[in-house]
Parts: sequence; structure tokens; C-alpha cells
Amino acid sequence: MARAEWTFGQRIGAGFALAALVLAVVAAFGHRSSARLIDNDRLVEHTQSVRQEVAGLLSMLKDAETGQRGYVITGDEAFLEPYTQAERTISGALERLRHLTEDDIDQQRRMEQVQPLIASKLAELKRSIDARRTGGFEAARKIIATGRGKELMDQVRQILGDLDQEEAERLQVRFADSEASVRAAQVVMLWGGVLGVLLIAGLGFFIVRTLSREIIGAVGHIQSSSSELQVAANQQSIGSREQVTSITEISSTVSELLATSRQIAESSQRVAHIAGETAQAAGKGDQTVQRASDSVATTRRHMDLIVGHMLDLGKKSQQIGGVLEIINELSEQTNILSINASVEAAGAGEAGRRFAVVADEIRKLADRVGGSTKEIRTLVEEVRAAVNTTVMATEGGAKAAEAGTKQFSELAVSFQGIVGMVGTSREVAREIELSTRQQATAVEQVTLAISNIAKATRETDVSAGQTLQTAKELTQLARVLSRLVQVEAGS
Repeated sequence: MARAEWTFGQRIGAGFALAALVLAVVAAFGHRSSARLIDNDRLVEHTQSVRQEVAGLLSMLKDAETGQRGYVITGDEAFLEPYTQAERTISGALERLRHLTEDDIDQQRRMEQVQPLIASKLAELKRSIDARRTGGFEAARKIIATGRGKELMDQVRQILGDLDQEEAERLQVRFADSEASVRAAQVVMLWGGVLGVLLIAGLGFFIVRTLSREIIGAVGHIQSSSSELQVAANQQSIGSREQVTSITEISSTVSELLATSRQIAESSQRVAHIAGETAQAAGKGDQTVQRASDSVATTRRHMDLIVGHMLDLGKKSQQIGGVLEIINELSEQTNILSINASVEAAGAGEAGRRFAVVADEIRKLADRVGGSTKEIRTLVEEVRAAVNTTVMATEGGAKAAEAGTKQFSELAVSFQGIVGMVGTSREVAREIELSTRQQATAVEQVTLAISNIAKATRETDVSAGQTLQTAKELTQLARVLSRLVQVEAGS
């Protein structure tokens, strides 16, 4: 891995690992020196123990010899106490000394040499003591005077002295090794510590320097990013406020639209109701027109009958002069016919006024014919002319009735069309009402959605404010971090 790709933690870890390696090496040398020093101290203690045992053994022999001399001189058993004590402990001292030197061939050889000499020395002391007890002072003096005891003691001293001398030389060597081990440990620990401190300091300076450069670059990026983040947060905050204002206005507009939709729905309901009433009225009007059309058709039929009757009357009027009875009968029939015509004319309304006048004239004529047959002949021509006029008038009335019937038919068709259109308008009004209610429901849902959007926008505004605050804090932190690394960067 390239050094430029190492992370902050890896570099710190590498520095601590190197420092730990130096400390481990120093600790290893220190442990080795300490182990050697401990081993050497154990050997020194062992050598001192050997020398102490040698000195104790010589002291015991001297005590035994001193007790023997005191007893020989004085004959007092109390002076034998050192001898007795030495005799009991010398064997144990020899065994301990043999055990301490069992790993040394030369010392074991000396121990094999000195052990029988000590036994002989103790035997010589016991013989002189026994001689003092049995033969008195002179017997003991003779044994001592032979010099055997001194000779044995000198040999023992010589051998034990050689043994002690060798141990003393070893002790000097071991003291020198101990001093050398201590000095080596001191040197290793001193220079190893100095080297470790210098290495750690150099490594720390190198890591701080490289990291400072990288941190300065990162701080620059952070400052640039925080500035951009701050600008974006400002724009987001402004946009959020504008969006909140726009959504508030939209919400007000949608609320007004909802109220308008409800009003439209109510108006559509009223229109549908009015359209229903109009449809009922149009239906009734259509029925009235149908009945009027039927009446006009009846009037036309009556007109046709009247025309026929007038034609018959014209024919009969030619025979009036010859048959008075026929005239009288005709007069009566004319009178009846005029009455019926008056009734029909009255039912015909405006269109039957002229016919009513004619019917009235006919009735008068019939009265005159009935009242005076003398005037019949004179009036036949007038009647014939009146009949002709009446026929023409009746034909005109028939034509007018026919035109009225046609107009009533057209009016009935128009009323039926109106009824159909009113029904269609009613259905359309109902559809408009339903659509308006659906629109009102949709507007309510839009209002709810806008409320949620407004809430989310307000939260976005709050988040934008927090982002702006965080960007400011990040900028301030970048400045503080930049000040912290300026010294290392400058150096």
C-alpha cells in the first residue's frame, strides 16, 4: 500500500507499532540482562553459601579442637561442649557442602579428599580426650605432641582453603559478570530509550507534518463545501418560505373553490328541481294542446257538416217556393241547425265568431220564414245568396280550422320537444350536481393534500434552517481546524 493511501488510523497505528517494536527490543534486551543478572545473583548466592559452609566447617573443627584442648588442660567435662556440638554437626555440614558442590567435579574431588581427613582429625581428638580421661594429662599430651592432629588440621585447612579460594575466584568472576550485565542493561535501556524517544519524536513529527498538509487540504474542501452548503441552505430556506406562501395562497384559493363547488352543487340541485317542475308543467301543457287539437278537429268536422248542410240548404231553397211545408220544415230545421251552429260557434272561440253571426242570421231568417211564408219567395234568393255566402264563410272557417289543427299539431310537437329538452336538462342538471359533488370531494382531498404539503414544506423550512445552522457550524469548525494546523503547515 502506498504511503499516500494510508488512512489516519493506519499511520498512527504504524507509528505506535514502530514505537512498540523499539520498546519491545529494549524490553527484550532488558529482560535478557535481568535474567542473566538474576542467574548470576543465584550463582553468587550459591558461591557464598559454599564459602559459608566451608567457613562453618572450619569453625566447627576449631571449636572441636578448642574444646579438646580445654578438656585436656583442665580435665573439666564442661570444656567438651564445643567438641560435642561440633561432632554432632560436622557430618551435616559435610553433607550440605557435598550437595552444594555436586555439580563441580573439582570441588567434589576436594570433598572426597577432605572428608577422611576430617574423620581422622575427629578420631585423633577423641583419642586424646579418651587418653585424658583414662591416663591423665600426660597421656593426652603425648598424643598431642606427636603433631598428628596439627598435620591433619593443616591438610584440612589446605583443602578447604583451596575450595574456598576457587569459590572466591568464581565469586569475583560472577561479580564482574553481574556488573557487566548491569552495565549492558543500563546501556541498552538508556540508548534504547533515547533511540525510541528520538524515533517516536521523528515519527510523530513526520505524521503530524503529513497529516497537517492533508488536513489543510481537507479543511479547504470542507470550507468550500460548507460555503456551498450554506448558499444552498439559504436558497432552500428562501424557496421553502416562498413555497409556504404559495401553498397558503393555493390553500385559500382551493377553499374558495370548495365553497364555490358546494354553491354550484346546491344551485344544480335547485335547477334540477325546477327542471322537474318545468317538465311536469310542459307535460300538462302538452296534454292541454292535445285536447285543444282534438276540439279543433271536432270543429272542423262540424264545419264540414255545416258546409254539407248549407249545400243541401241551397238545393232545398230552390224548392222552397213550391213546397211551403218543406219551407216550414226547413225553417224549423234551419232554426235548430242555427242553434246548434251557435253552440258550436261559441265552443270554437275566436274562429267561430263569424260563424256565430251567420248562425244568428240563419236563425233570424228561419224565424222570418216561419213567421211569414209570404216573404219566403222574396227571400229565397236572399237565402240562396246568404247560403252561398255562408258556404264560402264556412269553407273559410273550415280552412282556418284546418290551419289551426295543423298549428296545434305543430304546437303539440313543439311541446313534446320542450318536454324532452326539459327532461334532458333535468338529467344534465343532475349530472352537473353529481359532478359538482364529486368535484367538491376532490377539492377536499386536494385541500387535505395541500395541507400535508404545507406541513411538509414547513418541516422542510425547519430542516433548511437546521442545515444552514449546521453549515455555519461546519464553517466555524473548519476555521478552528485550519488555525490548529497552521503551525505545523508553516513549519
